[in-house]
Amino acid sequence: MERLNLNLLRALVVLLECRSVTQAASRLHLTQSAMSRQLSQLRDFFADPLLIREQNDYLLSARAKQLLPKVQAILNDVDTLKDDEFRPDTCQRRFSFACTDYVAQFIFPGVLQRLKQQAPGIDLVYHVWKPEQLPQLGQLPLDFVSTTIAELPAGLNGIYLGQDDSVCLMVSDHPLTRQPTISADALCRYNFVKLNSGGDKDSFFDKQLEQQGLSRRIVFEVPFFSAAFAAVASSDYLMIVPEHIAHTASQHFPLAYNALPQTGPANRYHLCWHNSHEQDPAHSWLRNSIADEITSSMYSPMSRANKPGPGQ
Repeated sequence: MERLNLNLLRALVVLLECRSVTQAASRLHLTQSAMSRQLSQLRDFFADPLLIREQNDYLLSARAKQLLPKVQAILNDVDTLKDDEFRPDTCQRRFSFACTDYVAQFIFPGVLQRLKQQAPGIDLVYHVWKPEQLPQLGQLPLDFVSTTIAELPAGLNGIYLGQDDSVCLMVSDHPLTRQPTISADALCRYNFVKLNSGGDKDSFFDKQLEQQGLSRRIVFEVPFFSAAFAAVASSDYLMIVPEHIAHTASQHFPLAYNALPQTGPANRYHLCWHNSHEQDPAHSWLRNSIADEITSSMYSPMSRANKPGPGQ
């Protein structure tokens, strides 16, 4: 096979987005055998397996991860030849988004409601975000990333979503809630819970402790805010979190928060994407819609601007 037609390119995108022959066939209204034949043709053309079986799932090959954003952009350019203006109400695309479960739980319901009203053909796939993945964003099957980062690396673009400071989260009847100010030594008498997804929110605190000859013990490290909140609420554990997240946690769990002994660097939030998506009208519309929902949400860092601080 020397050439790829548009139908095969569309099949490639759907296969890589779904990572399932059955689901891809359903989306394209084809039989499973026809979809399997197209996958075989694509594998022959690219001399690559594209989808690699692992137990009951399929993973994208390295080549497939490189191809997906490129082919998405090509198909979008072709679609714009038929219509000079992008129309979200007719868009049929699946996008992948990586963030913490906090964003998924508290902010994404608003995003989904907007999509239901304005772009019902757009689907979203959520992934837990690991900050160490940021330099490889162009090779990952991800369209957007919501993360905490001081500056965007080369090759990435982003929308600034706001900033806030970190505070110390604890159960509402914790002994430290009765102290107007908390020393670093007092904090280190208690164990900590740490979040290992999202951006870097608390390494500055360890550096401050080290400068004072102190250290803390982290007894529970987890990628989910919901699990971390539950652990802190049922113990005397402490947790370093952004102030807007601590405020939300205190509204849903028996938790309180207080200022840290020393102010750390501000948590700066961005919605990021690789440069390969920059000229994609559908991608542009969706990222701006997501950014608008995040910045206007009562659960975002913007909601805590110019409002009372710790001591809830």
